[in-house]
Amino acid sequence: MYSRLSGILLGFHGCDERVGRDIIAGKMPLHASENDYDWLGHGIYFWENSLDRAWSFACDQEKRKKIHSPFVIGAVLDLGLCLNLQDSKYCELLKLAYSKYASTIQEVAKNRGGKDILKRYLDCAVIETLHELVVGDGRTPFDSVRCAFEEGEPAFSGSAIRDKTHVQICIRNIDCIKGYFLPLTLGGNVVIFKPKP
Repeated sequence: MYSRLSGILLGFHGCDERVGRDIIAGKMPLHASENDYDWLGHGIYFWENSLDRAWSFACDQEKRKKIHSPFVIGAVLDLGLCLNLQDSKYCELLKLAYSKYASTIQEVAKNRGGKDILKRYLDCAVIETLHELVVGDGRTPFDSVRCAFEEGEPAFSGSAIRDKTHVQICIRNIDCIKGYFLPLTLGGNVVIFKPKP
């Protein structure tokens, strides 16, 4: 009953400028990511209400030569039936999915990628197994997945708050995306709050 998240929220997606402008103009759709290390399984990824994190991601992608010109698009999202991993009841489903996954494979995948675990092979495999189990049981598939992630360095000395902590959304059902928009910009760059020195 409480698995459907009510209302709409804003998500931000970092990408190449040409791709972002084509998506906003309706010339092409956003495509689902299907990497075997995706943090929340396969789908279209957004930073929940965090323009800054989307911009930072796009800039990192430019440094890695994966995109030419960093850009951010906004999206109006309705998460529908959401596998909300901030709700502890879904951890039980994850445990069941892990048991099923581990019993059907010879070598269990491992998450990798430093202290922030940037390549989440195991998490992706377990979440994809969970989706298969839900559909296999004849239940309604999840439209989206949502989770908070601690990431980055301590916000200040001794802090348990990390400077890249965020909520990530993975859209599995394209109908959850109600529209795209161009975030407010200044001089062609995303406006990001910068405190005075």
